[in-house]
Amino acid sequence: MKASPAARSWIAAGVRHELLTRVLPALRHDLAGPVSVMRMGALMLKRQVAAARIDAQACTERVALIDDQIGQLIEGVRSLRDWELATTDEGTTRSALVEQCVALLRPAFSLHQLRLEVGAGLAARDGEAHWPRAAALRYLLLCGLSYLHDASPAGGSIAIEADGADALVLRGAARAGNAAPEEDSTKVHRAPRRLAIDAVALQSLADDLGYEVTVGEDGSIVRFRLAER
Repeated sequence: MKASPAARSWIAAGVRHELLTRVLPALRHDLAGPVSVMRMGALMLKRQVAAARIDAQACTERVALIDDQIGQLIEGVRSLRDWELATTDEGTTRSALVEQCVALLRPAFSLHQLRLEVGAGLAARDGEAHWPRAAALRYLLLCGLSYLHDASPAGGSIAIEADGADALVLRGAARAGNAAPEEDSTKVHRAPRRLAIDAVALQSLADDLGYEVTVGEDGSIVRFRLAER
């Protein structure tokens, strides 16, 4: 029996949920940072106020610090809306998209000695084209990187390169002389929820989002265009 359109949408939704779960620790860290600074600032402010002689300038500095951190926290909470596909956004540049996704995944990838290498052609520059649907592109790039991560043994690297003016190519490579040990096959699901992103999951997400994705025959190369098909 073929999967119905609704079933295919649910599959894609499950892939997006898994991807969001993987980057949640990084998002949570970004939100927890300002809270920690605010707590320290509030503690220092209480000590200043309780002192026999109040240092007005020190108190003003502490209040300014807390106010700045509240602003960062509010911006971080608002940025969570960027993960909603229904949200209308201003789009994103290719370099900004790569920079954000690499920052979200690098800590988890580093735990498995898997390096993320960004090609020189993806450096930010003036006049870059903005591609619509930043949330969809973010999910797609995260999915491609996670697919190569889950299919690779510990060690090695994933290179992210520009392909023309409107596409990205992801290339996975094992570390030289590093053959995956036989027992490592039981640990291929290295994501927090132990759900591997395979080629079917990647293609299901791309189809649901409306983008064209090509996976190399050996599974080590992923290419996709930034424009909807």
